[in-house]
Amino acid sequence: MTFKEKIAYRFAHAGLREKLLVSMLAAVLFISVAVALISRYILVSSLTQELELRGRAIAQSVAERGGSFILDNDIPKLLTLIFDEANLHQRRYLVSYIFVEDIEGRLLAHTMTRKLPKVLLNNTIPSGEQDSIQLMVVDGERVYDIAVAINEGLYRIGTVHVGLSKEHIDSLVGKLRVAFLGFISLVVLITIFFSSWLTRYITKPISDLTRLSDEISRGNFDIPLKLGPDEDWDTANCPAFTNTDLPCWHFDESRKINLPGEVHRKCARCAFYRKHRGDEVVQLGDSFRNMVWSIKLYRHRLRESEEKYRSLFDSGPDPIFVVDCENGEIRDANPRTVELYGYDKRELIGMPFVQLGQEHNEKCLSYFVEGGGGCVYFPKQLHYKKGSEPFFVNMHACPISYRGHHAIIIAVTDITEMIEKDAQLIQAGKMKSLGEMSAGVAHEINQPLNAIKMGSEFLSMMEGQGVEVPKEHFSQVVSDISKQVDRAAEIIDTLRSFGRKSDLIEERVDLNQPIRAVLSMIRRQFELDNIRFELDLAPDLPVVLAHSNRLQQVIFNLVTNARDAINDCSSPHDAVCDRRIVIRSAAENESVYMEVQDSGAGIAQEDQHKVFEPFYTTKEAGHGMGLGLAITYGIVRDYGGEIRIESDTGKGTVFRMQFPAARTQGGSAA
Repeated sequence: MTFKEKIAYRFAHAGLREKLLVSMLAAVLFISVAVALISRYILVSSLTQELELRGRAIAQSVAERGGSFILDNDIPKLLTLIFDEANLHQRRYLVSYIFVEDIEGRLLAHTMTRKLPKVLLNNTIPSGEQDSIQLMVVDGERVYDIAVAINEGLYRIGTVHVGLSKEHIDSLVGKLRVAFLGFISLVVLITIFFSSWLTRYITKPISDLTRLSDEISRGNFDIPLKLGPDEDWDTANCPAFTNTDLPCWHFDESRKINLPGEVHRKCARCAFYRKHRGDEVVQLGDSFRNMVWSIKLYRHRLRESEEKYRSLFDSGPDPIFVVDCENGEIRDANPRTVELYGYDKRELIGMPFVQLGQEHNEKCLSYFVEGGGGCVYFPKQLHYKKGSEPFFVNMHACPISYRGHHAIIIAVTDITEMIEKDAQLIQAGKMKSLGEMSAGVAHEINQPLNAIKMGSEFLSMMEGQGVEVPKEHFSQVVSDISKQVDRAAEIIDTLRSFGRKSDLIEERVDLNQPIRAVLSMIRRQFELDNIRFELDLAPDLPVVLAHSNRLQQVIFNLVTNARDAINDCSSPHDAVCDRRIVIRSAAENESVYMEVQDSGAGIAQEDQHKVFEPFYTTKEAGHGMGLGLAITYGIVRDYGGEIRIESDTGKGTVFRMQFPAARTQGGSAA
């Protein structure tokens, strides 16, 4: 490492105070030295020029006054003149010698006490000039020899030489240098004192702030803020700290014009928030202190809020998931999740959420991934416990930010027991419907039984009489008996399917199939009641996800209500009245609908919104509990469908049920 690199390394790792002090000293020293050198140069040059001018003045005085003495050849007076000029006042320290020579270079007079050195005669005045200056060495002493011409009119009659001592000039310059060095030293000392005080004033709060920042970065927010002598860090003095439901007046309410109210009566002079008048360092300390107090206050509130919501999260009676929207993985789950789903928490963390119920959970995730906002409710979703045990849940999903990621918090409610109770209610409704269908079913079964009895009795009679039955007659009778057996078996299978408890897993159902199954059991009974059916069923309908036997119950409930409505407005023996039930089915866009229309009395407008309410009925006591349409509504809604009523009094009623078509593997309607 070079010397320059060492200096740079030490300066980089020095403290702010040392950097400021060194920088200020270097700047002041540089400026002082520069000023001193410039001043010295200017003063020394001026002093030298001044002394040279003074030497010229002495030489010119001698030349003006000594010219007549040279013409008169009065050497004594000339000698007296140059001695007087050389010793006048302080000149004796400056002037080393004065001598005069004539035009021919002969020495006339001089002030030296020894023989004049010949080297002094070498300074001659160039032609056309009036003076000449040369630095010469005389017996080891350096002098400035100033030669000035002595003129009488237009003619030069001699030359006067004045020698200025270089040592005297240097001593004057040395005194000046000492004065400048003293001045620079005084400036440096004063600079060191004030720089030390100033850097301490600047860096002391910064050092305190650094120390406090280090403590805060370690999570120690309870450290006292000793930034001044009047510090008080007792959190009990802050109403907003002790009561987290109360906003801090200075940080939350100070933007409002109103003064602190009764609940903030201590806040008029806050023990923590302050803003002093002063320089930027004082204001920086106050701002940092206010910042730390606000962080401490809101960190306390955040910690309390986190503890509160974590306790709610962990102690919630329902499972709660936190799911990452980016990859669909579970990021967190509460203990109730472990209990219900049977997975260990370590197994749940990182598990794809769709693994708990692929078909329904994918719909939930795709809603938020595609930019859906707000909370969404997903009723009656099918989930699977560990071991692939299915159960039903209601899901309530909301978007959140979880550890810097876009996520969803999903609350799950187990509704399997409620579904089972609904199934029991529906099953009871089925049993009631079977009871209502018993007469018609008995008639439907009685027909194939009569045919079988007649065929069997015919064959028995022929055998008893010994009459041989022709082969073609025998085959015909056996074929008819077989068809009637199949017909009876079909009716029994339909009854068994209708009365069977539905599975949890939905199946792909053609709406026309449950319509035909119900009519196969009740058509004859309705025809005996003088009610005919008209079917308008579209072929090749897209399938829907549902349960066939539950749809059969929906159809049975609707046609039974249609029969009752028709009987309320007309008699079975009335041949004039239109006693008719029309059943239609068709596909529309990506949905499938079915309509049941009757020619009954219709439903009043004010009663139409009540017909799906449980236990609401317009029938007489003992003729219905008011659950048929309520069960119908619940079944239709379970399959994601809608049911609507179109009715006018005296013009009959149309119940329209619309279901979403089931999706195929490619995503289109089946």
